Amino acid sequence: MKNEELQAIASQLKLPSGEKGIEMANMMNETNINMTRHSIQNLNISKENKILELGHGNAGHLEFLMEQADNLKYYGLEMSELMFQEARQINRNFVSQKQAFFSLYDGNAVPFEDDSFDKIFTVNTIYFWQEPEKLLLEIYRVLKSSGNFCLTFAQEDFMKQLPFTQFEFELYSTEKAQKLIEKTAFKIVYIESQTEQVKSKTGELADRVFTTIVLEK
Repeated sequence: MKNEELQAIASQLKLPSGEKGIEMANMMNETNINMTRHSIQNLNISKENKILELGHGNAGHLEFLMEQADNLKYYGLEMSELMFQEARQINRNFVSQKQAFFSLYDGNAVPFEDDSFDKIFTVNTIYFWQEPEKLLLEIYRVLKSSGNFCLTFAQEDFMKQLPFTQFEFELYSTEKAQKLIEKTAFKIVYIESQTEQVKSKTGELADRVFTTIVLEK
């Protein structure tokens, strides 16, 4: 693939738009579903929890999240106008029942009050954080005391093999993520890594190592 094509893939992964963005969102939902479910299960959701997700894509996983407990309220933040619209459409039943609320944001400031959420999670977004420490502090601010934040990402060694990650991506190993977390007051509850087989964005099968870090306020 030419550099322009690889750069286009990277841009769509960061901020899906247009028809290609919908294709990319469907593919992301499929390839990331295991990582997303793993994150949701690691949150230990209980009834009446308020849950925030950063960078939800098309939110094709919301039904799975809602099955975790009764009377949940889900809030999704997204930088992509297209993904905001897609998520609202796919989950219109949850939206109409006032169980799911979607909003656009700038990727830096989290537009909620202090101590708003019981659980927060994000999957495969850390590569695109413009100011990682600032965003982590924002997540800490809106999380309730003793609440959990689940951060899930694919390991740097795997991501480096993908030709498009040379554009727009900041890659992370567990150690690099821990160093970032240490700049905040978050406590690390535990870290778990798994390997799964996925089809890469360019079509080949690959072993992906991903890591989930569970944090507590």
